[in-house]
Amino acid sequence: MQIAVTTPTGNVGRHVVATLIRAGVRPRVLLREPGRLAPEVRGEVDAVRVDQFDPEAVAAATEGVDALYWVDPTTGGEDPLADYARATAAVVRAVTGNRIGRVVFQSSVGAEKRHGAGEIDGLAGTETALDDLGVDVTHLRCGYFFTNLELQLDALRAGTLQVVLPLDQPMAWVAPRDIAEVAATRLLSPAWSGRCVRAVHGPADLTWRQVAGILTAATGRRIGVERITDDAMRAGLRRSGMTEGLVEAVLGMSTGLRADFTPEQRRSVRTTTPTTLAAWAYDHLRHRLADGS
Repeated sequence: MQIAVTTPTGNVGRHVVATLIRAGVRPRVLLREPGRLAPEVRGEVDAVRVDQFDPEAVAAATEGVDALYWVDPTTGGEDPLADYARATAAVVRAVTGNRIGRVVFQSSVGAEKRHGAGEIDGLAGTETALDDLGVDVTHLRCGYFFTNLELQLDALRAGTLQVVLPLDQPMAWVAPRDIAEVAATRLLSPAWSGRCVRAVHGPADLTWRQVAGILTAATGRRIGVERITDDAMRAGLRRSGMTEGLVEAVLGMSTGLRADFTPEQRRSVRTTTPTTLAAWAYDHLRHRLADGS
């Protein structure tokens, strides 16, 4: 079986690649800069330089592929949803043109809303487009990545995280490596077909107050959390250099899910993965906060 993996150097993709290699598969990896691959991986994969927003390039890169792990590429543009639509057009062109029969798509909790969840709406658009193709497809509805905390290292060092969600509202938190394990299993398993949704919820739903306590214990730094207004969050995102369109798309991922939202798939043994936030923070955050990297 020839398996292609997009974003193979990302938080999830690099673990998907490693898992497939350990399973005896030589994956084809699609990325803008093959030089970013880890040296020990380069001899174990077939790397193809490709722009995921280019339908013809993606189609050419996936010729002869039986299964595809697709991640919509990140966007920093003024209209993120338009960029998601471009990426969706590329994967649709590749799947139809190359008759790829199996796709595992990295989506998000909240995509089931279809509209009103900011940037997640772009993932919902990809879901529906893949559904319309009639191929075997699994949508991974992932919880909030532990690694998103690495985008807030300065705030963690200062001792306070700022959020717009209610501090006692629980949500699913998950380690990207666990998502990769689920993804690789779906790519390799012949035991499913048709359209499937598989939530990846991590080990527990956590409130932001609980997260602050876990991080404090794991890192040895006192970390608190405070709820701020939507406008205050907008101002902070603008200061980080985001375009106005991206500011609203990022904010919408929180505001769209903070009231009257229940995930389509409830937590179960099938959606629960093992890595705890405490273990991840001890392994990945503790030293970074200490050495300032």
